[in-house]
Amino acid sequence: MAPGMSTPPRRGTTGLRQFLDPEQQRDWIEGKAGLRDADERSESLELRFKYLARFQKLLRRPQAQDVLEILGLYGQSCIPIPRKSERHYWSVSCLPSTSDKPLTRVNASWMELFTLYADGDGIRARVLVHLSDFTRDHSPLQDQLDTSCLEQSVTAPEDLSYFFPPGADMFGINVRGSASIRTLLADRRVLSAIRTFNLTHMNRGRNAYQASHCYSLADCMLTD
Repeated sequence: MAPGMSTPPRRGTTGLRQFLDPEQQRDWIEGKAGLRDADERSESLELRFKYLARFQKLLRRPQAQDVLEILGLYGQSCIPIPRKSERHYWSVSCLPSTSDKPLTRVNASWMELFTLYADGDGIRARVLVHLSDFTRDHSPLQDQLDTSCLEQSVTAPEDLSYFFPPGADMFGINVRGSASIRTLLADRRVLSAIRTFNLTHMNRGRNAYQASHCYSLADCMLTD
């Protein structure tokens, strides 16, 4: 049995259903209960050294401290059993080589979950959630979007914008500035929506981006 894994995976299930039953997942989404995580991490030294130079490059950026602190908040609040599920069910990349030039990106399965970008010397974030968690009737219809609750989840309404990615029940939130990003991640309704979306994709199976996992960035996400 792997270190810290108190129970064997449930057979015939995929994703985090192997470790967490539906009631445990629902209670975590609603903030009613914590989850017992592994005591230790399973680590690839090859990957740790592979992305060390990128991590050191990120540390030289003016946004570095904000990035590390925001990732710490996200890892503690938005990823279930992060040690047990690290790399295999979620990953974080450092300065990924994509056209939008992010500073970091968190993925699960084939899906982007959370991305941080440079915004001058500051940062901005992109968060993906289910549209139905932000509509008045809980439908995936764009004209039912409740914009008032979104505006209340940031420090200033001008820090907020949103978009509708392709795909069923998809919604993207853009937030500028570390203060508004922190406020967003602390908002009860937004946090519940983020947790729901993340579990949706972590339950779909193994993470497709394991090879780009940056352990140095994950260190700050897994700090108690």
